[in-house]
Amino acid sequence: MRSLTLTALEGIPEIHAGDDLAALVLAALGRAGIALAAGDVLVVAQKIVSKSEGRAMALAGVTPSPRAIELVAVTQKDARLIELVLSESKEVLRAKKDVMIVEHRLGYVMASAGIDQSNVEHGGESVLLLPIDPDASCERLRVSLRGATGADPGVIINDSVGRAWRNGTVGIALGVAGLPGLLDLRGRPDRFGRRLLITQVGVADEVAAAASLLMGQADESCPVVHVRGVPYGRREGSARELLRPRDEDLFR
Repeated sequence: MRSLTLTALEGIPEIHAGDDLAALVLAALGRAGIALAAGDVLVVAQKIVSKSEGRAMALAGVTPSPRAIELVAVTQKDARLIELVLSESKEVLRAKKDVMIVEHRLGYVMASAGIDQSNVEHGGESVLLLPIDPDASCERLRVSLRGATGADPGVIINDSVGRAWRNGTVGIALGVAGLPGLLDLRGRPDRFGRRLLITQVGVADEVAAAASLLMGQADESCPVVHVRGVPYGRREGSARELLRPRDEDLFR
């Protein structure tokens, strides 16, 4: 019988720059009575990774550029916030009142370059940027957990994003280590022997979305989820696999 078990790890405190996430995750696993095993995956909220890596920024120290000031008239956002969005972006794809859709420097297409004020201390005047390299952040956490336990878990950093043509946010994988980002099923037969021609599964995104149901979006305080039973083989992977090449992007 196939099954997938997800467990929110409780008791993780407010995270600050320099905190040891691996130690905090191990302590939370211990409280939950979970020993890491082969095939396990840990899904970690982007916010606690960014906080531990010192990616919180005070708006008071930001000087808006002329381009940022120009976009204030369109978006009605704080010019200092717009400046940070521009600094984290390759291109502004769409701007309107209260919305900036950009191509992030890492290739994600997302609102406000993923910069957020929710669940950030002093949220009115401080914001949180995405990790510099989420795949590398995942690998560092994976290595630390493997060294402490002998098990080799997969690690995903997830974040909530909106989607073209559908309301509501879903969790996606911003960073991946120790499992596929994308699983290519092209060439495999279906139940009737017909070979699949276009099917690719966003494995890491599906796991991230499942974990988001337990993490929540408000005051749930469950930023790490342990996952057991992911029904796909393991290999080295990355979130970069999930980025659609621009020449295949029908929305740009």
